[in-house]
Amino acid sequence: MSLDINTKALKKNAFRVSKVRGIGASRIRVPGGYLDAKVLGMVQEIAETYGNGKVHLTTRQGFEIEGIRLQDIPEINKKLQPIIDLVGTNQTDPNTGYASSGTRNICACIGNNVCPFANYNTSELARRIDKAIFPNDLHFKVACTGCSNDCAKVRMHDFGIIGQTIPQYDPTRCISCKACIKGCKSLSVNALRMENYKVVRDAEKCVGCGVCVTKCPTRAWTRSKKKYYKLTIMGRTGKKNPRLGQDWLVWADADNIIKIIVNTYKFVEKYISPDAPARKEHIGYIIDRVGFEEYKKWALDGVELMPETIMKKCVYWNGIHFTDKAGWTD
Repeated sequence: MSLDINTKALKKNAFRVSKVRGIGASRIRVPGGYLDAKVLGMVQEIAETYGNGKVHLTTRQGFEIEGIRLQDIPEINKKLQPIIDLVGTNQTDPNTGYASSGTRNICACIGNNVCPFANYNTSELARRIDKAIFPNDLHFKVACTGCSNDCAKVRMHDFGIIGQTIPQYDPTRCISCKACIKGCKSLSVNALRMENYKVVRDAEKCVGCGVCVTKCPTRAWTRSKKKYYKLTIMGRTGKKNPRLGQDWLVWADADNIIKIIVNTYKFVEKYISPDAPARKEHIGYIIDRVGFEEYKKWALDGVELMPETIMKKCVYWNGIHFTDKAGWTD
């Protein structure tokens, strides 16, 4: 069988080339991993009509429909259109599928739709970020998590967004039961203490997780109406130098975080290696090469941080460094 298919265009269209000639997989974006249940039926229809009936739930909370014939891609793109419309993914031309696969699907934990520990609606923010940065061919990974438990493992991403709250204390509702103090000590950072039968919060130590809110039986502790976020940057896996992302901003707002992410695309466009295959180079490698101070100039362009936001002047990363001996040392 003769196949005349541009595999580069196919990959850009969010299809995967498999190890079987002429067979691939269709990748479906689900920003935040949250969708209308009717999408599941649409995925099933495509899988049974054009694939082998199997669907892989990816590590990035999307779908991958296996066993599709590459010549069926135009028809599959038409079938994907209702899914794209329901999920709300940006698109340049209807019935053409996804315009890019570079910016990866934005992951999120379940957030405060369900979880009592979450400080914000993670899927809502994930969709908002997706609208701001997709489609794009550059290799970016972004994830959102509702609290410092970090169930979404956001520190393994280029940008990790951790929900925070500034706990609000009403001493008139406090019965000095110490449930919040015990909770903070066993589940968080031990930032609460009792003085004169009232609870005192160490603001410098508090990570804004909200455990005190979940433990208080009288609602003496409540979450702040204003939403706050911690931004971790430049986490990654990979062959050469995997590492965890480090905190850069604490008590930040969503608007400025999105500006920083969008600005980082401009930074990467400027400094990405001309030898990077398929325009894929981890942002952290670029910062390592160019310097963090130069990155800050680009990332903070037009950003006006709130008075309560704390920013580290410089970020230092640790991680495994594989050498010519593959990292194995005595």
